[in-house]
Amino acid sequence: MKKRKKKKFKTFFGLFILFCALAAIQNYFQHKTQEPPVIVDPFMKVKEYRPLLESELGKYNLEQYTDVLLALMQQESRGQGGDPMQASESAGLARNTIKDPKQSIQAGVKHFKGVLSYGNQQKVDFPTIIQAYNMGSGYITFVAQHGGKHSEELAKQFSRIQAKKEPDLYNCNGDKSNFRYPYCYGDFTYSTKVLKNMHLLVDSIQVNGDDKNKTSEF
Repeated sequence: MKKRKKKKFKTFFGLFILFCALAAIQNYFQHKTQEPPVIVDPFMKVKEYRPLLESELGKYNLEQYTDVLLALMQQESRGQGGDPMQASESAGLARNTIKDPKQSIQAGVKHFKGVLSYGNQQKVDFPTIIQAYNMGSGYITFVAQHGGKHSEELAKQFSRIQAKKEPDLYNCNGDKSNFRYPYCYGDFTYSTKVLKNMHLLVDSIQVNGDDKNKTSEF
């Protein structure tokens, strides 16, 4: 009789422990699913360069273009590497020659200043100037001769002309599945992507109404 009671007690105690364990597991997963998702800011890395970009632009009284340059950097490298502005080629060097972010920003700002000045001189729209950061000042001349307003179709035409000059160089590495092919000189969607980055960047930080208006003007 005592053995039977002892066996029943052990069975009951075992079931009780199992029930408690299952309840604890259920409670853990309920709390875990209720936790808010961690939101990673895609602009976190480029924002680290804001003070340096603003300072460099300030040398030319162009501080109002800080967000523009941050959006450019996001498209170029997402703030990664030693040449986050991908400015080596604009400085007359081989791609990724620059290894110092400060030097990259100096060269990138200088290049931007050049296409901005020439673009204003030629009276083209701002998307053309952004596209020229990628395709060079020759694109500004081309757009000025074709109405003064950027479009992806004009960027394709210019890319095709340039690619035909050096077909072995501008062939998307022979990859016909590349979305740019056969327009392999630069990226004809560059301006569209940077302008999208600008709006996403402004939405990702707290700015006052005046700052938003300044950015929306671009």
